[in-house]
Amino acid sequence: MSALALIISGGLVALLVGLAVGGGAEPLLLVDPGDGVRYGLPAAKAFVHLGAALAVGALMLAAFALSPQDSGFSVSLTIAALGAALMTIASATTGFLTFLSIYLEPIALTQQFGDVLWLFLSETEIGRAWLISTLLSATVTVLAVLIRSHTGVFFIGVLAVASLWPLAELGHAAGTANHEAAVSASFTHSVFTAMWVGGLATLAILAWGSSRSGIPLTSVFQRFSTIALLSFSVVALSGITNAWLRVGTIEGLWTPYGALVVAKAVILVVLGAMGALYRQRLISQMERAERGVRSVTLRVVGLELAVMGVAMGLASALARTPTPVPEIPASESAQATPAEILTGELLPPEFTWGQVFTQWQFDVIWALIVVFGSMFYVWGHLRLARRGDAWPVSRTIMWVSGMLLLGLSTNSGLAVYGTYLFSVHMVAHMLLSMAVPLLLVLSAPITLASRAIAVRKDGSRGAREWILLVVHSRYLAILGHPLVAAVIFGISLIVFYYSPLFRWALEEHLGHQWMILHFVFTGYLFAQSLVGVDPSPHNPPYPLRLIIVLATMAFHAFFGVGLIYGTGLLVPEWYGAMGREWGLDPLADQQQGGELAWGLGEIPTLLLAIVVTWSWSRSDERKNKRRDRAADRDGDRELAAYNEMLGALASRDEKLSKG
Repeated sequence: MSALALIISGGLVALLVGLAVGGGAEPLLLVDPGDGVRYGLPAAKAFVHLGAALAVGALMLAAFALSPQDSGFSVSLTIAALGAALMTIASATTGFLTFLSIYLEPIALTQQFGDVLWLFLSETEIGRAWLISTLLSATVTVLAVLIRSHTGVFFIGVLAVASLWPLAELGHAAGTANHEAAVSASFTHSVFTAMWVGGLATLAILAWGSSRSGIPLTSVFQRFSTIALLSFSVVALSGITNAWLRVGTIEGLWTPYGALVVAKAVILVVLGAMGALYRQRLISQMERAERGVRSVTLRVVGLELAVMGVAMGLASALARTPTPVPEIPASESAQATPAEILTGELLPPEFTWGQVFTQWQFDVIWALIVVFGSMFYVWGHLRLARRGDAWPVSRTIMWVSGMLLLGLSTNSGLAVYGTYLFSVHMVAHMLLSMAVPLLLVLSAPITLASRAIAVRKDGSRGAREWILLVVHSRYLAILGHPLVAAVIFGISLIVFYYSPLFRWALEEHLGHQWMILHFVFTGYLFAQSLVGVDPSPHNPPYPLRLIIVLATMAFHAFFGVGLIYGTGLLVPEWYGAMGREWGLDPLADQQQGGELAWGLGEIPTLLLAIVVTWSWSRSDERKNKRRDRAADRDGDRELAAYNEMLGALASRDEKLSKG
């Protein structure tokens, strides 16, 4: 419990100082909700993030650093349950205090008060967010108590991470003009901060009891230090993005909000230095089992937890501090166009294909996936090379190219103008669902991971074990069957565009993220089932593979023709209501999107057919070579037996003709 005391004490002091500097708890000019609400709201939010950190961090440590046979595994799940319970209570409290700050009426045990409260929770965006967060964290609490399997812990962790998404939609992210970029940055920042802070707090609790429980502290520290390094990098990048969106200019750093941002940045640098200390020095000393190392390690970790508490307190104060950049979405401007009212963003200049590379919309989530995906693959290649193992450079080039295409589709002008033009959206779709997956599949990432990542032998699961568990699961075996993957790939195209899912992806940032993930995943399954280099439980005959590819080409042509000759808009209340003065009219643009779907969709499919045909010929060549080698070894006994059989048949026919 000392770890929690360090975080809470440091956080509360920093919260009070931050509120005083930023003016986040000053009385309102018109109607003030009272000191209890003004100070209670940021304090409750601080406990929300503390509870989330304990839940996410403890589950992460159990899933990636501990074995179910370790006593620390059960302790981590207990910490996760307590953290989720704290988040549940704090989220409910924050939601209620937020209601009081808006309702501005005394609490009353009346039917009217309850009806208004339920209306706030069920009908308003901010009320629903706190209600969803409360329900999700309550579910995590129950599951963390009941489930003790390794796989179950992973899925509980995913649910705990999901409980942070509604919170990313609130606060400063809700008001900024760059709403989607702010939400992605806030969510990423919250998740990896929780992994870092909660993981270290859990590690400290385990370390204080390690002398009695026999927990392999050194190996757990080593594994967490890698996670902490990754978390530090992500927190720094997402924090810079958040600051850039809200501070705006250098002059903004001289405001109270800017001062708190600078203070938080300094603390982040200090935390990074402290993490490097125990990664480079303390762990090596622990491996040598030097005396007194455990007590020194605990003091360093304790100091780091206190500093982390200060950072969390400043973050809660920042959420209540006015930003230098006015938080007025374009939709609330008096001169807002219909497009700006729909999207909340300023209408970009007239589209040309050259602006795909000049207009950018930074999405931290996918940018990080591109950067770290490329780095880890190159690291794996270099690790094999240092070990003396060969790995084709062509595969590394294909992987990096696929990652770059993924970044282009999610962050460039394709993402910017896809919101306004269906034709541009369709180009991004073709890249995400066909070009990117094909490049990734041909680079054999599973094979590289299984060869480059060290094997765990203590019952815990690292990245290698989790990847192979997913790859060898019976669920993926079903989804990865060529016929099933082809049906999912084709049918989901129709279901997505001719159902409310498309509108959800256009209007909601969460829907947009789901859309990208769905396109890439279904495309990867389809390409892997046909031309995958990685091992697969299915090995369909090449004629069947070629038939599936040709059927996919026909299906894409059918889909494109349907759009070309269609006379109704897919989402008329979106594309038809933009009111932009440049570009084709919505129906003509949709028809152009159909032409692009037909034309561009056939290019990767044709490449897929070429790869299937080439693999087929290579397979025949390998079979012929195996037969030639066998013939050399046994004197071509198979051919001699075949000729002998033909001779016997000829002799029999000759006898029958004479008889």
